[in-house]
Amino acid sequence: MRTLYVNGKLMNAKEAMVSVYDHGFLYGLGLFETFRTYHGRCFLLERHINRLLDSCRQLGIACELTTESVQQIVTELLERNQLEEGYVRLTVSGGVGDLGLPMDDYSNPTIVVMVKPLAVMSADAWKKGKALQLLRTRRNSPEGAYRFKSLHYMNNIIAKRELLQLGDRTVAGAEGLMVNEKEQLAEGIVSNLFFVKDNVVHTPHIDTGILPGITRQFVIELAKQHGYDVKEGHYTFAELWTCSEAWITNSIQELVPVTTLLDMDGSRQTLSQAEAGSICTQLAQAYLAAAMK
Repeated sequence: MRTLYVNGKLMNAKEAMVSVYDHGFLYGLGLFETFRTYHGRCFLLERHINRLLDSCRQLGIACELTTESVQQIVTELLERNQLEEGYVRLTVSGGVGDLGLPMDDYSNPTIVVMVKPLAVMSADAWKKGKALQLLRTRRNSPEGAYRFKSLHYMNNIIAKRELLQLGDRTVAGAEGLMVNEKEQLAEGIVSNLFFVKDNVVHTPHIDTGILPGITRQFVIELAKQHGYDVKEGHYTFAELWTCSEAWITNSIQELVPVTTLLDMDGSRQTLSQAEAGSICTQLAQAYLAAAMK
């Protein structure tokens, strides 16, 4: 039975309960972070916690988590669940409140931390990369000045359902790609997007409505350190279609090369001779080296 952390206590999954009056359940009023460990240490944890706490402040959630306290919780959960490494999800909701929208700030948030085993891609599978399927589902507008990593995840779920309903009309294991209402490239269902044209690394700007991903920002920094010009901008799917290489990022999968682009009409484009491109490979190696320090 998997062990979880809930509001200061470690307990097995069957014992873990959240009140039906929790505003995370009632209104999606809450936030989460997902990240993974390397040698038992949570990578880029300070950045994850800073993003979480900044969003909590904007939502009026009093949260006093620190990088040290979260790392301690994760270390205990890895030991209890007999895992050397783990996929970690940290959730903070507003906590219990009355029915109706809140009149005051949330002083007693619900805090949950879960771990599970990591699913690791083989080197051969990574090199072959993933397909990226353009979807009809639009990336909706962000909740505030920028997108929170919030419990209100309906847009992503609708996109995932669309991808699943495509069945054999797409490629198995493909990631779905959303554009916004202006037809600008946005992001994947669970990933941020990068692509290369004329040796310049491009990624959609935050103002397209995408999540300001932790791994996205770190990869931007790595690319600049390696001498690449990085542009955050507004792009169309047609521009992506003619790129020389592309990849997607998130904190669990790191950098994953995109080797096939799929349009909604069934047409497809093969990138980088159907293998990971040189820039993606270089940055993926640099990312792993930083994570393993």
